[in-house]
Amino acid sequence: MTLAVTGATGQLGGRVARRLAAAGTDQRLLVRDPARAPGLPGATAVRAPYADGHAVRAALAGVSTVFMVSASETPDRVDQHRTFVDAAVAAGVEHLVYVSFLGAAPDATFTLARDHWATEEHVRARGLPATFLRDSLYADFAPALVGEDGVLRGPAGEGRVALVAQDDIADVAVEVLRDPAAHAGRTHDLTGPEALTLTEVAETLTAVSGRPVRYHAETVAEAYASRARYGAPGWQVDAWVSTYTAIAAGDLATVSPAVPELLGRPARTLAEVLRGPADPAR
Repeated sequence: MTLAVTGATGQLGGRVARRLAAAGTDQRLLVRDPARAPGLPGATAVRAPYADGHAVRAALAGVSTVFMVSASETPDRVDQHRTFVDAAVAAGVEHLVYVSFLGAAPDATFTLARDHWATEEHVRARGLPATFLRDSLYADFAPALVGEDGVLRGPAGEGRVALVAQDDIADVAVEVLRDPAAHAGRTHDLTGPEALTLTEVAETLTAVSGRPVRYHAETVAEAYASRARYGAPGWQVDAWVSTYTAIAAGDLATVSPAVPELLGRPARTLAEVLRGPADPAR
């Protein structure tokens, strides 16, 4: 079996690539800039931007299984994904493991989850055997949600979210990549072990860091106003705000048993993630 991993210069793809290398698995790293790819034993970096179908097809020649991290958030992300999937099919790839999002649907509250649904649908339409890893919001990113004033603000109300550790996602991905046939046609919802309100998230951040953090439940109008200063395009602001409205709607409150079932251990809590990385190669 020949493996290819995308996104190896990023947080999640990098974790997966390092784990595979540590296990002695040869892999091909598909990246936009090979000079930025991690130097790992048994890994070969190849330039293959998602939007370049010819480059992707050439990079995937002889590859049987691909780990596909979703592309950067852009208006044409779904088109990039479709180009990549089409190239994978043309190259003869036998299995795709795609990093999707919890509750992916055409009418998902979180706008970017609709992109993931469209990608999943294209994979299905092409008849490519696949496994979808539908991740919740990353626990690792929780500190970045806090402003310089120590306030975590957003229109999430008292909704709950089961934040998931990127290390857990990477461990699951490697488990699937070791035996992709056993996971063909399956969708794994990957979450943390507890669904927290953002008040509880703020309390955990305070307890672990020692820095006082509090949650302010904005209205939707306040959320758009507080983010206007960044000058981001409308679709991106919609995505930012809908992260919180999805929490308010209960879309991210699911606590899935997939991580413990697949790994034989509990999923990491937010506090465990904040105390330090479990990835020894990081």
